[in-house]
Amino acid sequence: MTESEKQNIQRDFKERMDEDELLNCMRCGFCLPSCPTYIVSGYKESQSPRGRIALMKAVYDGVLQPDDEFEKSLNLCLGCRACEPVCPSGVNYGHLLEEARDIINQNKKHSLPVRAVRNVVFKQLFPKKSNLINITSLVGFYQKSGLQKAARKIGFMKLFPDHLREMEKILPDVPERKTLKQRSEYFPPKGEKKATVAFFSGCLMDTLFLETNHATIQLLQKAGCEIVIPKTQACCGALHGHSGEKELAKELAKQNIEAFGKNEVDYIITNAGGCGAFLIEYDHLLKDDPQWSERAEKFVAKIKDITSILYELDFHKQFRLSLPEQVVTYQDSCHLRNVMKTSKAPRELLRSIKGVTFTEMENADSCCGSAGIYNIVEPKTSMEILDQKMEKMKKTSATTIVTANPGCFMQMKLGIEREGLKDVKAVHIVDLLLEAAK
Repeated sequence: MTESEKQNIQRDFKERMDEDELLNCMRCGFCLPSCPTYIVSGYKESQSPRGRIALMKAVYDGVLQPDDEFEKSLNLCLGCRACEPVCPSGVNYGHLLEEARDIINQNKKHSLPVRAVRNVVFKQLFPKKSNLINITSLVGFYQKSGLQKAARKIGFMKLFPDHLREMEKILPDVPERKTLKQRSEYFPPKGEKKATVAFFSGCLMDTLFLETNHATIQLLQKAGCEIVIPKTQACCGALHGHSGEKELAKELAKQNIEAFGKNEVDYIITNAGGCGAFLIEYDHLLKDDPQWSERAEKFVAKIKDITSILYELDFHKQFRLSLPEQVVTYQDSCHLRNVMKTSKAPRELLRSIKGVTFTEMENADSCCGSAGIYNIVEPKTSMEILDQKMEKMKKTSATTIVTANPGCFMQMKLGIEREGLKDVKAVHIVDLLLEAAK
């Protein structure tokens, strides 16, 4: 960073960071055992929530310059927010982290390649569904045309870093392009109507994981839900909010509030923990905007995860859920558990399936290392965390790892691939429940 950039960051810290929230941290250390980066770093204070808050406060007070080491400390945080439930002072660490990252990003001049990548990802890809469909279709062509087999056979993939080669192996089969574009905006309930819901279809969930979205719709119908899918909905903005693009996140939030406000519904349903956690904090994101703050609060009040509504509507009692005998364990989505406070419902649904032996994984509530694009930008730390997670998983003797978020699902598949566990599979809970209900 240049001296000018450091001065601007310091100025904005003083103007924008919440001093009361920074002072809320009592330095008690209750967060330390819950922080994956603190543990894998060899217990470095700068890689703990307490340490990062201390660094933020030092920058705020002007006693520390926001240099590259400070930025690195913040960037190495997974943002899993496991520190928040165990904090006796109720520190909103996630809000502090996002604000700090945004301040740094808005005042730092990135290199030309970085600027180009950020422009494509944050402005051209995720906010524009048509572009995401085009990219997804290219992946589908790569898979189905024989290019994938050829690339592997001639060793082309060896040109890429190890973690990207491994990720290429576990990419899901991409749906046909016409399937990505064709879907009704309304689905009636099967049987007696119990609720009217709007479905947040998401970005990756509605392209790479389209079949899981279809399964979600079928489960909601079976549970007695009338479903609307607003056509003008957008990306939730989580990736933007976590990566220092807060203004873009606000634009997407407003688009979603507008889209979902056109229908009178009881709930807005999500099936991705990361998306749901960001959606449910739109009220915080837009708290300083008088034109949108009240609308954001009404929007947030309706957000509910798919497992929560299924559990509340007694889906597991309404249907005789059954699967071939298997040992199942569950990997919590950090944001689903720590932000949306949803952990009981998915477990109860899994326990209700005949043929399933549910085994709780040790530290199932700790991050798997996916964290959005963390496993791409910080592969070393991500894989260290994943390796620890897989050791815990193997102790369960599970043959099925269930998740509730696309990033967790891919990370679990990656862990299975790295460990060579041929008899183990990863599955989104929605897909498993639909299979059990048929």
